[in-house]
Amino acid sequence: MTTRRVLRAAIGWLLSAGWVAMPAHAQDLEPKVYAASPTGANFLVASYSWSGGDVLFDPTSVITDVHADVQALAVGAGHSFGVFGKLARASVTIPASWADVTGRVGEQSGQVSRNGFADTRLKFSVNLRGNPAMLPREFAKQPRRTIVGVSLLASAPSGQYANTQLINIGNNRWAFKPEVGLAWPKGRWDVDAYVGVWLFTSNPAYYPGVSIRTQNPMTAIQGHASYTLRPRLWIAADGTWYHGGLSAVDELESSLPLNNSRLGLTLSMPVGDRYSLKASYSSGLVVQKGTNFNTVSIAWQVLWLSPRFAYGLRP
Repeated sequence: MTTRRVLRAAIGWLLSAGWVAMPAHAQDLEPKVYAASPTGANFLVASYSWSGGDVLFDPTSVITDVHADVQALAVGAGHSFGVFGKLARASVTIPASWADVTGRVGEQSGQVSRNGFADTRLKFSVNLRGNPAMLPREFAKQPRRTIVGVSLLASAPSGQYANTQLINIGNNRWAFKPEVGLAWPKGRWDVDAYVGVWLFTSNPAYYPGVSIRTQNPMTAIQGHASYTLRPRLWIAADGTWYHGGLSAVDELESSLPLNNSRLGLTLSMPVGDRYSLKASYSSGLVVQKGTNFNTVSIAWQVLWLSPRFAYGLRP
């Protein structure tokens, strides 16, 4: 296999693993996903992220010194509403990415780049306990309670894809992540824990157009501890572990599943009454195979209520 083809394979794995999307698939680190909210709340967010580091292969592989830089822009929007008396949220995120990969195969070195739109992500969540559907005025009077929620995240095959190319931004498959989340408030502290499983459909037109790529389910667990310094200004310590996701092309499996963990920090601060700025950093803690990245991201969010609702959001 030539150096260029191996590097294409490396970046192809990188892209298909979800690293070009914002946020990334199994490696999401997002505190307060199931935080309490009133009905009629809308948000619009624009984000940028940079991820850079090594891509680790099996120790016996001749592929070495693989390094990747991935930049991503994303725009998302969401809305909260009531479903059978429970608080529900729906959101959509459209990302675009730029990736550059360098590496060596034996004594040969090379480089390859790709950019374009990644797969659209759709999410629906319901807070089953601790956050009933309430108008803003009612919500502002309620004490904070422990919340139990569920969600379903779907990654649609809408990104750029050509079955005659090994490198593609899109995955040409659906991916689904059912998840259960717990949010526990205690004074200025908020503790979150989520457990989910990524489920993947097959890509029936993998390079060179006649191969079938499949991937086993992948478990993803997150934990967050947030501390509120003052209303709407908070900092969080983040952690995640993900395991599984063994992939195969025409039933020829890779030799090792993922079994990695990451740690990070998130800072969110208010900008006026309706805007907020969020910055985060994360890095690999234990990485046996796959992307050992440092990631920096920044997001600008605007929040507003639908016209038919009176303002009364709790800070």
